[in-house]
Amino acid sequence: MVMDYILNFEKVDKGFIPMVGGKNASLGEMIRAGIRVPPGFAVTTESYRSFITDTELKDKIYARLSGLDPKDVDALNAAADHIRELIRNAPVSPEIQRAVEGGYGELCEICASESVPVAVRSSATAEDLPTASFAGQQDTYLWVQGAPKVLESVQKCWASLFTPRAIAYRIKNDFPHEKVMISVGVQKMVNSRTAGVMFTLNPTDGDQSKVVIEGSWGLGETVVSGSVNPDKFVVDKVVMETSEKTISTKHIECVYDPDRGEVVNSDVAEDMQSKCCLEEEEVKELVRIAKIIERHYGRPMDIEWAIDKDLSFPDNIFIVQARPETVWSQREARSVLGKKSGFQLLMEQAMKRIKIP
Repeated sequence: MVMDYILNFEKVDKGFIPMVGGKNASLGEMIRAGIRVPPGFAVTTESYRSFITDTELKDKIYARLSGLDPKDVDALNAAADHIRELIRNAPVSPEIQRAVEGGYGELCEICASESVPVAVRSSATAEDLPTASFAGQQDTYLWVQGAPKVLESVQKCWASLFTPRAIAYRIKNDFPHEKVMISVGVQKMVNSRTAGVMFTLNPTDGDQSKVVIEGSWGLGETVVSGSVNPDKFVVDKVVMETSEKTISTKHIECVYDPDRGEVVNSDVAEDMQSKCCLEEEEVKELVRIAKIIERHYGRPMDIEWAIDKDLSFPDNIFIVQARPETVWSQREARSVLGKKSGFQLLMEQAMKRIKIP
């Protein structure tokens, strides 16, 4: 059945992690919470499992990984290269191929485009969990167009489950390779004017009364990768006022180059480099959305967002990913100021601003 191989984001939630991985399950969860998420579908773990079984790669992969010493860098790299090459070059069954092509075709219809550009992202079953640091170990391909390219990118994402870093991490943490399955998300690209990340606490000190937003021009990869110094906004959750605003000089932006047919880092026009990348109303709307996401998950969150240059406010604001914040969330929950609870501190801040006639 086709439905075994792909699932629309609207049909999944956190209960589907074994089938669609952490990233994709989170997208479905947010759609159900009423958050604006670009449409797309997940190529399920069943597709990956069928692929490595039908092509008889399964035994070859795990035999090559057996007894591997993560400290032996040469052996690790050789095994990783060999496995990834096997996966990239093996034939995909007609059933999986039809499912992926069909899912992409439906997405093109929804978006009224003959060849809608999509992000193709890995979504491992052990990724984006509150207690794990698997995030970022697998690959992402941006602005992929056409069913053949989508299928090729899906295969590359499967292969990225076996990068040297991912293999070594699993061995060092006693996480069996065969227990980690991989799904792939195929999601409509946001034609980003501005993009970035936000945290529903202050990542520098763990203050849960703040939302911290970081953003820059173009696609969010420059912010996520740390290749640009982003604009930064620290906003109070209760009164929705910006207490700290830092406008950086943003020299480069990640954009799609139609002539080269790929995403590139391009120089930002001089008059835009020191200009704030977000309007005040966009900052407030992002904070409003962040609070909804945090309330839905019941924990501090790390969120990726994008603002589409082709749409008007507030329909231009999209959430493209959300995962549990892992640094402060794993520390002992204790108050920083005078042993007061976070709620007490929030209320004190709010009351200071209320003027009684």
